[in-house]
This record gives sequence, structure tokens and C-alpha cells, in this order.
Amino acid sequence: MTIRAPDPSGTATRRAALKLLDAVLRRGLPIEAAIDGACGELDRADDRAFAHAIAAEVLRRMTDLDALIDSATERPLPHDAKARMVLRIALAQSLALGTPQHAAISTILPLVDGGPRKLVHGVFLTIMKGGATLPYPPNLPPEVEARWKSAWGADAAAAARAAFAAPPPIDLSFQPDAEMSELNGESLAPQHLRLADGPRIVELPGYDEGQWWVQDIAASIPARLLGKGEGRRVLDLCAAPGGKTMQLASNGWVVTAVDLSDQRLERLNQNLERTGLTAEVVVGDAGSFADGTPYDAVLLDAPCSATGIFRRHPDVLYRATSKVIAGLAEQQSVLIEHAATLVAPGGLLIYAVCSLEADEGEQIAKGFVAQHDDWKIEPVVAEELPAGILPDKVGRVRIRPGALADSGGADGFFVARFRRAS
Repeated sequence: MTIRAPDPSGTATRRAALKLLDAVLRRGLPIEAAIDGACGELDRADDRAFAHAIAAEVLRRMTDLDALIDSATERPLPHDAKARMVLRIALAQSLALGTPQHAAISTILPLVDGGPRKLVHGVFLTIMKGGATLPYPPNLPPEVEARWKSAWGADAAAAARAAFAAPPPIDLSFQPDAEMSELNGESLAPQHLRLADGPRIVELPGYDEGQWWVQDIAASIPARLLGKGEGRRVLDLCAAPGGKTMQLASNGWVVTAVDLSDQRLERLNQNLERTGLTAEVVVGDAGSFADGTPYDAVLLDAPCSATGIFRRHPDVLYRATSKVIAGLAEQQSVLIEHAATLVAPGGLLIYAVCSLEADEGEQIAKGFVAQHDDWKIEPVVAEELPAGILPDKVGRVRIRPGALADSGGADGFFVARFRRAS
């Protein structure tokens, strides 16, 4: 009887990373949603974090990893073959994460037991002996590169590659009366502070006191465009996890926050409790919610492809196919139609998406105005925006790759403000 040697230490972490990649690339799940299932066998938080780091680095570098793998095989491995997947994991560790070669290969070979171990080992050694390196900045997935180059130009695509390489800064939104002098950062707008690095979020001064919350500068723009509430009523649709709700509440709006997810609203409630801010929180469908009284303003941060947050979440670039984007654009058209019915005469509607796809931004806004004579664009002016971000020629806000590059960048976003006729 053959006695099988135990797997090398660390193999379980690589197996979890493989499960994470399978969840994203084959099943189309967000990587964050797959963590609990993929990492269920890992007891240590550090191991779970490393499994996530491996999977995220593979996704960030996958175009370049695949080019290396293809250069070392006579025939291309199938895109979803396990041999290719484990080679991606081993190469990402050795070439991007600093894992020693022997540890990178020994911990992934058990993942292909009963499969092409010799092939995996041989391809890995061929690549590493050849002195392979990964390009800087990483290349985007080819279909994404082509789509963004067509929509925004070659310079924007190059800026996206540069943004893909660098870890984004930490942005904080804070309450009007917060004392932020203990935090060493740069302010790009009122009630905003950008931190390059530092201790864990929960260890920063002011966290326990609820003086601030994490929110990218781009994500803060939709609520900024409503200004001071002065006791007026605003409806925040698709509100979780709550950054915009807290912005609005801290600036004098009476907020009703609606979201379909109980779990995400629990996080919103926790944030409200920590910050001491108040809002009416409702579990409900943004496409059908109505409480009988029109609102002075409605903010719709619509479900979207989320390609604008690719710096933090590289998995979105593999999940946001053309078919997915088209389906989300249809959903957004339905949502903005319903949201408009909830605005009082003379009131404002903010439509926003954290997407870099024109079909989810400009086309939705253009179609909405074209179909409604009683609605007009309420142009945004430069003075309302963070320094370095400008409205387009009709007064909408499109944040493309490369925005604020000198100070750490910004998530991709589209925001349009409309006013209903009185």
C-alpha cells in the first residue's frame, strides 16, 4: 500500500485561493462574496487574508501571467484548465508577492494530484529559469482594454493600467464638526481627508467617536451635489453600505435609506450607531418603493457593473462582460424611471453609478432627459466638485481613469443631476 505524504504547509491556503478564482472566473461571483465558502477550512485570519491576496494578485496580473504560461507550452492550455489556474497561482506568488520558488511550486502541486503534475512543474521551472518578470504596470484584460480605449481614448486606457498597479489611498468623509487634526492627510474637498497609509482603520483617531467613515472621493460626489439639507427630506435608494446616507444626514437632510439587502443594511445601521447619525432605514426594492409622500430629493446610486472600483476589486473586470453590462443598463433605466416618480415638483434627482461604461452612465442620463419633458439636467459647476475634477460640457460628472492621478487617483464614476419642473 502506498502511503501518501502529507501536503506541504500552506497548501490549504493555495487551495482556498483556487476556490476563490473558480468562484470569480467560472461562477461570476464577487470575490468578497466567495470568501467564506472558499476559506472555510482556514482557521487563521492571516491564512484567509493571504488566500485573498493570492487570488486578487492573480486577477490583477492574469493577462500577463497567461502570456508567460503560453510562452512555455507547445499548445495553449484551456483558459479554465486547472493546470493553468494553479500555474497562475504559483507564478503570481513568485513574481509579484515575493514567495520563494520552492514554496510557490510545492504548495500548488497537490492541487493537481491525479492530473498533469509534471506539466505544471515543468512549465513553472521553464518560466522561472528563463528569468521571467511581470510588466509594470499590468496589462488589462484585452476586452476591457479595447472597450475603454474605444470609449475614453488611449490615454485613459494607459491611465487605467497605471491605476491597476498601485494600491489606492484611503479616503475619509467626516462630519462637519469633526476634529481631524490628529490625522495626517490631504484634503481634496470639504469634509474629506486622504491618507496615504497608516494603521488599521479601526485604530485611527476618531473612529470610535464616529467622526468619519471610509469613502472614496469619487463616491462622495453624488451626495455633495445636493448641498445642505436644512431639514428637507431625501430618499437614498440602494443605500447600503451607507456612505452617502451618512453624508446626507451629517449635512442636515432627513434621510430615508432603502436597500434590498438585510445584511448590507445591518452594516449601515452599525455605521449610523457609531457616528450618532440618524436615518430611517427600510428593507425594500428600489424599483417599487413608495411611501406616498414625494421627496425634496432622491439619490439613486444604481446597481452597476462596478468597473469603476477595479483598483480595489480586480475581479469586477472579469465579471463585467458585455452581456452583464447590457442587462444592468436595462435595470438602471427601470430604476431611474421609478425614482423620478418619487421626487416632488421642483425637486432634484441624482443618478450615479461606480462604472466606467458609457452604457451605464451617459446613455442612461441622455435617454432619461429625452423621454421626459418635465425633467432637465441641473448642470454641475466646477466649484461644487473636488479640485481636479470637472463637469463635462453639459454639466454631468464623468470620472475617468487618470483623474487625480498626482494625488492617488479616484474610482471611476458617473453622476448626473436632474431637476423636475415645478
